[in-house]
Amino acid sequence: MDFNNPQNAFNLKPQDFGKDFVFGVSTAAYQIEGAHAIHDKGVSIWDQFTSKKGNIFNNQHGQIACDFYNKFEEDILLMKSMNIKHFRFSLAWSRIIPNGTGVVSSEGIAFYNRVINFCIACGITPWVTVYHWDLPQALQNQGGWVNREVLQWFENYTRVCATHFGDRVKHWMVLNEPMVFTGAGYFLGVHAPGNKGLKNFLPAVHHAVLCQAIGGRMLRDLVPDAQIGSTFSCSEITPYSQAARDVLAAKKANALLNRLFIEPLLGLGYPTKHVPVLKRIEAYIKPDDLKKAVFDFDFIGVQNYTREVVKHSYFVPYLRARIVKASKRNVKTTLMDWEVYPPSIYNMIAHFNEYKGVKKIIITENGAAFTDKLVSGEVNDTERLQYLQSHIAQVQKAKAEGLNVAGYFAWTFTDNFEWAEGYHPRFGLVYTDFSTQQRIVKASGKWYKDFLGS
Repeated sequence: MDFNNPQNAFNLKPQDFGKDFVFGVSTAAYQIEGAHAIHDKGVSIWDQFTSKKGNIFNNQHGQIACDFYNKFEEDILLMKSMNIKHFRFSLAWSRIIPNGTGVVSSEGIAFYNRVINFCIACGITPWVTVYHWDLPQALQNQGGWVNREVLQWFENYTRVCATHFGDRVKHWMVLNEPMVFTGAGYFLGVHAPGNKGLKNFLPAVHHAVLCQAIGGRMLRDLVPDAQIGSTFSCSEITPYSQAARDVLAAKKANALLNRLFIEPLLGLGYPTKHVPVLKRIEAYIKPDDLKKAVFDFDFIGVQNYTREVVKHSYFVPYLRARIVKASKRNVKTTLMDWEVYPPSIYNMIAHFNEYKGVKKIIITENGAAFTDKLVSGEVNDTERLQYLQSHIAQVQKAKAEGLNVAGYFAWTFTDNFEWAEGYHPRFGLVYTDFSTQQRIVKASGKWYKDFLGS
């Protein structure tokens, strides 16, 4: 079979992946919930970041987003009607503990109890992410991820989550894409909290590495029968040419983007050989930190959307490497200017399978944004449909070849707030009319429903 041909995906059925393989959808609290100031919810760094002009496309924000806070029953019933049996969502730290530490919000706990209970009543398994980028602003005022006290803050927050929800939630993810929230938020400054430079990035990285293990241990202690993981953004890295300096640039980019968080987790330390500037992280490492960074997760969440082509660049500090934009390479792209390259997801499954300490891989995010048009009450998103088919086929190829992949979650259920890009890119299987909050299942969503129902 030619797994690069998306038409082959029409021939696949869920049972082709094995009886224990799971299919679902993924979301994140700030991107869908809205209700930003209801009851006693505290301010998050994304509430703060979006309040400043120029940070977000068209100065948009997530104050209402998809209004999931008020519409969760409607959305979960829609999932049920679409044969979706696994729902990944995150908990908003500032909704549960408004000031980050101290008093726990009874209203916040009650909301997530309602969501979890309704999922279970509808036959949908909740998969909960503890942290998906929305740090309480009160903690950011004390340095956020740069402050080593975040280790205690995060341990306490995870304890609260596990204590209140662990009796029903048996699938947990500790962090979502730590490379993104540290890189974009504490080095480039394009995501909340908008900080820049190595002096912010390196301590944030080290503290996030420690917290992914701290969260895992806390969940293991309090929810011993749970499946516990953490998720990593990753992209296949290809050198622009076979010139030695481009090949080296690709190795550097791969070490930074794909290895920085998984390797200390597995006891391999930081990948300083290919990114020497990372040696400066030693200034933040205390005795036994690298031992404490290790945790035996039940699964690793792999989140893949594209591949990146990298070439040498003298002008990029520290790395001497830069990504060549997909739009400059005459390839098919998404609205995000990401190359549509299905083999990337197979290659990343293979990459993470090479680590001896990885027990199981689950694709916890995969999807694409295209220009969706609502015509006569329908959205015929053929490009997204083909994208999903071709990527799911690559996952099945990996499974058929014996690679240890056990699940696939599409990003995302409904169109939502896409961080710095605002509401412009639509990733959803379901179209959201943000003026009316009407949901309309797209052609891709109808296909996913039929695929899961088959």
